[in-house]
Formats: sequence, C-alpha cells, structure tokens
Amino acid sequence: MTPADPTPSSVAGLYRDHHRWLIGWLQRRLGCSQQAADLTQDTFVRLLAKDDMPSLREPRAFLTTVAKRVLSNHWRRDQLEQAYLAALAAQPEPVAMSPEEHALLIATLVEVDQLLDGLPAQVRHAFLLAQLEGLNQADIAERLAISLSTVKRHLRRAALQCYFALETA
Repeated sequence: MTPADPTPSSVAGLYRDHHRWLIGWLQRRLGCSQQAADLTQDTFVRLLAKDDMPSLREPRAFLTTVAKRVLSNHWRRDQLEQAYLAALAAQPEPVAMSPEEHALLIATLVEVDQLLDGLPAQVRHAFLLAQLEGLNQADIAERLAISLSTVKRHLRRAALQCYFALETA
C-alpha cells in the first residue's frame, strides 16, 4: 500500500490500524460509545468517497481532521433537531373536549336546531351565518344575494323565534 494510493485498500489500512484509536478519541468528546462508533464509521465512509487520498505522514492527524468535520456536522444536526423539538414543544397543545363538554355541545346544537326548526331555510341560514361564522349583515346580504333590509328582517325574526321559544320552555 502506497500512501498516495486512493484505492479502498489504503482506507482499509487506515481502518485496520487506527479504527480503535479513532473510536476512543471520539468517545472522549461525545461520552457515548455508540455515537463514537457511528461517527467513526461516518469518518471512514467519507474517506471512501474521496476521489484522491493525500499522502499521509501522520495518519492520526489526518483522521482527526476528518473526524472533527464529521463531529461538527453531527453537532450541527443535533442543534437543529433540538431547536425543532423546542419549537414543537412551544406550540399550544390541541384542545380536546372532554366527553361532558362534547355532550353539552351536542345538546346545545340540538336545542338551537329545535329553536330554528319552524323558520324558513333562508332565515335560518342568515341567522347561522351571523352567529356561527360571525358575518356582518352586509356580508350576509352579499352571500345570500338578498337585500340588506331583508337580512335585518331575517335576523330579527330568528332572534324573536329563539326568545319566545326560550320564554315558553
């Protein structure tokens, strides 16, 4: 094996002669033998991917340089992952209704449906657009293609229907 030989056999020689040393060097920096083994493999994979291997007088210094780059990439990925996890943790948790809240909501919707039951479809639609979607009267008029005065009349009729239904209940 010549030092300038770019064939896998030169990397094989480096691997054979310095693999254990590189694992120990990385383990001292990482504190984890599994990560050290992974990054050692990544270091040698990087060497295999090189087009040309330099002539090596100090193979450990060369391996240290390559391993530092691999380690730097590892730490950068780790920081990115930690930032992503922190951003996820900062997101508000989805609001889940309890079974009791769900039952109350369904009961309320059924009650509103019963209150509006005797009204014409367009009156119910105008009322629901105002109450559920929060549309103003002009937007309701545009959406239903009716006049503003008709929307006002529909909303008044629906409100009175609800009021009288609740009074008699």
